[in-house]
Amino acid sequence: MNKFFGMALLLAGMMLAVGTGANFRYYEASRDITVDIVGDDNEFIDLTPLQPYAILSNGKLVIDFSANNPNYPGYGDGMSPNTTYVFEEVFEVSNELWENEDGDYPICVTISAVHPNIQIFAGDYDSPIAGPGSSISVTVYHGSPVPIGFIFDNTNAALGSYQFQLQIDAVAGACQ
Repeated sequence: MNKFFGMALLLAGMMLAVGTGANFRYYEASRDITVDIVGDDNEFIDLTPLQPYAILSNGKLVIDFSANNPNYPGYGDGMSPNTTYVFEEVFEVSNELWENEDGDYPICVTISAVHPNIQIFAGDYDSPIAGPGSSISVTVYHGSPVPIGFIFDNTNAALGSYQFQLQIDAVAGACQ
């Protein structure tokens, strides 16, 4: 009996010694994820056109000041050289995150234009919330959309068509 007890104790000791140095290595499970891909005007961070120059194309916001815009009325093909155009409220940014259900959940939205002759501003041109600048950051609260406008400085611009990217980033919390 002592031999059996001794062997059992030895076996238990070996199992404990081997088990104490083990690191977790792997876990596998399958879970469902559902994601709806919707247009910019219906997403969690909405980008909603406010002027005919802003449109949704395949669900994405497009700013188009040319005769190629589907809202083009047949006159006014574009902007002229050596002019400055200011367009207020071209589109708006809103915060529709579900986290707002239980309280205020602000986001900091940064909008940047990679073109030396274009500036962005939030709010009215005469009293902007942010900008004008090539990159602006603005806090967006649920239920309080922020209108975005543009300044186009066409000084010494050659005739032709120009395209550039508008970069929009958002992070949790108010802008600092």
